[in-house]
Amino acid sequence: MRSRLPRTACLLRLFALCIILSHTAAYFGLTGREPLVFLPGPFSNEPPTGKAHLKQCEQMTLTRRQKRLCRREPGLAETLRESVRLSLLECRYQFRNERWNCSLDGRGSLLKRAFKETAFLLAVSSAALTHALAKACSSGRMERCTCDDSPGIQHREAWQWGVCGDNLKYSTKFLKKFLGQKKVSKDLRAQVDTHNINVGIRAVKSGLKTTCKCHGVSGSCAVRTCWKQLSPFHDTGRLLKYRYDTAVRVLSVTNAATGETELAGPRRHGQSLRTTDLVYLEDSPSFCRPSRYSPGTGGRSCAKDTSCQSLCCGRGYNTAMRLTSLSCHCQVRWCCHVECQTCVREEEVYTCKNA
Repeated sequence: MRSRLPRTACLLRLFALCIILSHTAAYFGLTGREPLVFLPGPFSNEPPTGKAHLKQCEQMTLTRRQKRLCRREPGLAETLRESVRLSLLECRYQFRNERWNCSLDGRGSLLKRAFKETAFLLAVSSAALTHALAKACSSGRMERCTCDDSPGIQHREAWQWGVCGDNLKYSTKFLKKFLGQKKVSKDLRAQVDTHNINVGIRAVKSGLKTTCKCHGVSGSCAVRTCWKQLSPFHDTGRLLKYRYDTAVRVLSVTNAATGETELAGPRRHGQSLRTTDLVYLEDSPSFCRPSRYSPGTGGRSCAKDTSCQSLCCGRGYNTAMRLTSLSCHCQVRWCCHVECQTCVREEEVYTCKNA
């Protein structure tokens, strides 16, 4: 019989987007059990006013300590919701041509297993919350943090620190405080989940760049204004998808020097397991037919020459014709007006057979 994960391991396991109360509590987010019926749009320009943020905090599934932190930080609840939206959209985009397409059907069963897909969900969730927090700080949507001040660069000659940089330092520090991280459990699954969570955070950090703008006569760089800026989240998602494609199956070993258990995988290209590798414990199902983990691939659209063979799992595909409207024969009219005709085109559509 499998042992239950300790409370600390559960908090780490659901790091970014699902905050756990207990083993039977409801969660929220990509790695949660409750349905994502509400996906908010992008942030508003202003933080919540009055007691609006207090209501938002009460509506979320948080521990008592986390709700206390949420009430003290206007804008945090909205940031958590934004991270859910960000991670879900990116997950669906990265897996749009895969058998498992980040469907929320079967999510609860999937999260109980240590598949590659579970590893990606944890990583993209922690990455989205890290990204959303840093952006919320720099845009003024959270009151207790501001721009990145990037010490160590201000003193450079002819460099003037300006514009509001994304505050990744505060973001990662706040996450640890919010989740109350403690010493990682010796439980193998908890170690795997913690590792994948940190892969997501490192993916965001790897995209932090110094951006500069020149000021001077005739555009010279006699003086530059510089700031820290995160890469678009699409770049982070693309990196995590690559980590998914090259994920490593691991097991637990005991370090002879320290006596502590740690993760280990097969050596690849002479290298041992890296902190940037996504890891998993068991092989994934095929996701071809409906199961407790996914709705299968029946009825999914595919590209005849590239994805139908793999996506349809050898069952073949149906071909249908549909009419689509598009703009055509466009002409520029003086001064700044474009006139187009509407053309109707017939095109073939391919969908995977159910049986």
